[in-house]
Amino acid sequence: MLINTRQVEIEFGDCDPAGIVFYPNYFRMFDASTAYLFEAALGIKKIAWVKKYGIVGIAMVDTGAKFSKPSRFGDVVTIETSITELRRSSFVVGHKLFNGGELAIEAHEVRVWTGHDPDNAGRIKSLPIPQDVVDALSR
Repeated sequence: MLINTRQVEIEFGDCDPAGIVFYPNYFRMFDASTAYLFEAALGIKKIAWVKKYGIVGIAMVDTGAKFSKPSRFGDVVTIETSITELRRSSFVVGHKLFNGGELAIEAHEVRVWTGHDPDNAGRIKSLPIPQDVVDALSR
């Protein structure tokens, strides 16, 4: 599977009073990393692939992380993101965050390819992931 790697500098606003990254901010970084993975796979930004495929987005239905090492203001961390499992309409994303060359966090997300429900305009529903998207993420 395709792996996208990006570096993130920890900002002052990412940190709590103890001077370490406040854990919800990691999930913001991982959400962005998932979007960058799709951008690398499809060659277009999230706003464009959402429009191209006529979807609402890739809804999060489960997430979790194991924290092994803290990150602090000024640290430059590396996030490796890949799809670890592709299903009909859902997929699992894995994130590995490295700080100083050491694995600091392992995280996962389960997401669903979603669009508007044609039978109920106020709802969304899962849709099959298009084959060209599966192929792009599988390379």
